[in-house]
Order: sequence, then structure tokens, then C-alpha cells
Amino acid sequence: MNQTFTVSGMTCGHCEKAVIRAVKQVDPQAEVKIDRSLNKVEVESTQARELLSKAIAEEGYEVAA
Repeated sequence: MNQTFTVSGMTCGHCEKAVIRAVKQVDPQAEVKIDRSLNKVEVESTQARELLSKAIAEEGYEVAA
């Protein structure tokens, strides 16, 4: 299922890679698309939204509810 997160604090390519890595640790098959200018992270995954959100937050980024 496709899920969209609003994630603040991503300022560079390294940030994007950290978010992608966090999501892939929860779901290695996940597809992740990031639009830094809009603070949007789109994730195609079968994992629960809460798990994905927590993984991103644990990398130090703020995820809006």
C-alpha cells in the first residue's frame, strides 16, 4: 500500500539516504520516493504506518502525524 509521510529536517542527499535506509530496514522490498522540497516521503510497503514512521523518527527526523 502507498503511504505518504511529511518529514521535516531532510536537507541534503545524505538525509534522503538515511530515510531510505531506515525504511528499508523495516521492509527491504519497500519502494521509497522523496521530494525534499515538499518534505514528502512516499513509501510503497505492506508494513504498518507506525513502524515506518518510527524508523524514520529514530533517524532523527520529525514525522508529522
